[in-house]
Amino acid sequence: MPSLVAGAGWALGLALASRALAADPPEQAPLAPRTAESGAPLDAVQRAMELPHLTLALRVDPARQTIAGRADYSVRAAAPLDKLEFDLDPRLQVTKVTLGGQPLPADRWSSKAGLVSIALSAPLAKGAAVQVGISYAGKPRIAPKAPWDGGFVWSKADDGKPWIATAVQSEGCDLFWPCLDHPSKRVALLDFVVTVPEGLIDASNGKLVETTTADGWTSYHWRAREPNGYGVSLQIGPYELAQADFASRFGDTVPICFWYLPGHRQGAQRLVGEVADFLHFFESTIGPYPFADEKAGFAETPHLGMEHQTVNAYGNGYKLAPEGYDWLMNHEFSHEWFANQLTNAGTADMWLQEGLGSYMQPLYLKWKNGDAAYQAALWDMRKKVYSRVPLVPQGFVSSAYYDDAEAGWGNDIYYKGAWIAHTLRGLIGDKAFFASLRQMVYGRDDPKPGNFAPRTASTDDFRRIVERVTGKPMGWFFDTYFRTAALPSLVETCRGSILDLAWQTEAKEPFAMPLEVEVTGKLVKLPMMDGKGSVRLPSPTAHVVLDPNARILRYDPAIEAWQKQEADDKKKAAAAAKAKG
Repeated sequence: MPSLVAGAGWALGLALASRALAADPPEQAPLAPRTAESGAPLDAVQRAMELPHLTLALRVDPARQTIAGRADYSVRAAAPLDKLEFDLDPRLQVTKVTLGGQPLPADRWSSKAGLVSIALSAPLAKGAAVQVGISYAGKPRIAPKAPWDGGFVWSKADDGKPWIATAVQSEGCDLFWPCLDHPSKRVALLDFVVTVPEGLIDASNGKLVETTTADGWTSYHWRAREPNGYGVSLQIGPYELAQADFASRFGDTVPICFWYLPGHRQGAQRLVGEVADFLHFFESTIGPYPFADEKAGFAETPHLGMEHQTVNAYGNGYKLAPEGYDWLMNHEFSHEWFANQLTNAGTADMWLQEGLGSYMQPLYLKWKNGDAAYQAALWDMRKKVYSRVPLVPQGFVSSAYYDDAEAGWGNDIYYKGAWIAHTLRGLIGDKAFFASLRQMVYGRDDPKPGNFAPRTASTDDFRRIVERVTGKPMGWFFDTYFRTAALPSLVETCRGSILDLAWQTEAKEPFAMPLEVEVTGKLVKLPMMDGKGSVRLPSPTAHVVLDPNARILRYDPAIEAWQKQEADDKKKAAAAAKAKG
């Protein structure tokens, strides 16, 4: 861990490297295939690399739009290793590698096509550790459309001072630092030293350890435990700070910190109060805020938002939703539980972060304003469910798959995921549902400060937890909603005064989803254990409503027709705009 003096020394060395790259051309090269695919399967080397500690020193030069960094890792071998591998965008040039504190000859390391490969002087036995340093510099990728496209955002505040942010979820941490770009590979302890021109403030992950200023530059030393890769971030600007302390029901005092631009104090103070309200909701609904010993942080950014651990990016312009809350702040904050505490084990399981995180918004509105607000929010989400492809695909999911509008998976991980959570809650009841969520998030049902740590898990892990909590097999539910594309649909057949109902799915097992049927104002509950059920009608003209309380995510031809109409209208509008000119 760097001392006050060491941090200042790094700042000087990084400054020299940055100046050497000032003449780089402004045009951007395409992303290397490896860099573009965050979360791709790890090879044997990277699987065996454990990361107990990283000191990452980064100098950011807004005038030249360059960065210069040094990553000092402690690497422990989970299996024998004869080399080390790190991911790094090749537009960032590696200038030096050290092993055990000694410079490594150039023929012992390479940086090609997004992979930094380092040959060890002797094989590393299982359980042994080595210290490795990587110095690098260059012009990082500029995000074409943050936060959906990754990279740096170089902007200016109203007063003309630099205003900078990173957003790298889709393309990954290797856009600006050497890392293992996979959600399962956390750094146990990160010391992050960000150096910026004097007068600017950096807001990054974790807890601020120290601040030093020398030769016109200021270094901010942050310390964070177990951040996920894409959650490591920097936000730089002429910030002011609004803050308050939150008294947790679990005994902690949580610092709420919001870094905002000058002139936005009123909005910032309001949002700090909202975050306190969100904390009450999440702690009473899910469990303890996972990073109470660090902070509940936000920073105003020149892009919409992103769930950076303990320093969420916020760019919603202080706008309130019709329900009277800042939906973006709430959504990003939900990711402290569903992304940062619980991280998906692979890209195919992204719904665990986005779907469960999105479900927290209707739940919050129910907690705040009652059932009508909950149902209204859910219905708005239901219109955005496409279900053309499985929610949990087999194998690796690329960024192109996320962006494929026809497939709609990038939408479904949010809205279908939220509706599945709603359906599961209705099926197993509140007690079992929230117990399952707690075990999924914390790895235990009795989370308290100090008895849990950030974890990774998969959809199959969630199924096993739900089965353990309920004591019932849940394969039929998970196969239908996660492994197949089409939503379950109801087939209706009339036999005189008998209405036969049958679930139809693509799954092999019968869909044993209980069904409520309202018959002329009377509610009938059908167990549907074999996927079938019948109800007697009192008359041929009896009025029947299936699932009157909207408990089940199922196929709805009306929504499908509306979605087609919306798509057609957009195509016509685009064609008209193109013809006009």
